[in-house]
Parts: sequence; structure tokens; C-alpha cells
Amino acid sequence: MLGNYNDTHIIELMRLIETQSKETIANWCLDYAEKFILPIYKKYYPNDDRPKIALDASRDWFNGLKKLPEVKDIILNSCHQAAREAEDNPAAQAAARIIGHAAACFHTPTHSIGLAFYGGAAVAYDKLGIESTREEYDKVAHEEVIKMTEALKKVAIKYEQNKAKINWNC
Repeated sequence: MLGNYNDTHIIELMRLIETQSKETIANWCLDYAEKFILPIYKKYYPNDDRPKIALDASRDWFNGLKKLPEVKDIILNSCHQAAREAEDNPAAQAAARIIGHAAACFHTPTHSIGLAFYGGAAVAYDKLGIESTREEYDKVAHEEVIKMTEALKKVAIKYEQNKAKINWNC
């Protein structure tokens, strides 16, 4: 993971997340992970569909096509297993971890902040490799958090009446 809960852009993202419904948060996470993070994982593991299956299972739950225990099993025992197996590749490992968190947002919206930390790490490690400095990684991750925030702003519901109940515990 990269980033810091005290960073002003992380705080801005958290405050924006707090204004949205569980559905908006989950769809934003799923869409962002699928568009920007899944390609990182697929770059290193092109024949492994477990992270994509987790994203699809989460969407299926929203559409009433899968039950919660089945989706949780896919996320925990497939997607997170893919992350454990990618321990020698920080970009792919972070990508698989955040895809699992994004897929779990339908159930627990606090997983959404993982997009900033693991997603930023996946992008930074993919872009810079494993020989850069912490400052270089943090800079790339920071830029990704800004992109994430802008993506959520584009789909955010103004004056959302059905806000998710979020306790960050951080």
C-alpha cells in the first residue's frame, strides 16, 4: 500500500465517498478498478481471470443473479488468492488486492478507500518498477488518487439522500 490517511487528497476522497450511496460508491470502485487497475493485473497474468470474475460477481450480486455467500467466496478464495500468488510482483499483487476490495464495496463501502492505497500502489509499481524511491512511488500514487477523486466526482449524486453509513476506523 502507498499513501497516508492524513494526506489532503485522501481526506478529500473520503469526504466525497461519505456523501454517496453504497451503490454509487460500489459502482465507482468497480468501474475504476476494471478500467484502470485490471489492465495492470492482466499485463502480468494475461490468462488469469480471477480478478475479473470477482468484479463480475459483484455486479451480478447487484443484479440479483448471485447470493452474498457466493460472491464473498469468489472474492476471498479467488481474487485474494491471486494476490497472494503474485507476491513476487508488487504491481500485480496490489492490483489483485484492490480489485478484491472494489468487488467487496457492494457489501462494505469502507473498502472503497483501499482503491486509493492499493490502486495507487498498483499504478506506481507498474509505472516505476521496483527500484524507485518511496518519494517517487508516493508521487505517482498521489496523482492516481486525484484521478480517482475526479472519477467519483463525475458519477457522484448531488444531494444524495441515501448516503452510505461509513465508519472509517482510522
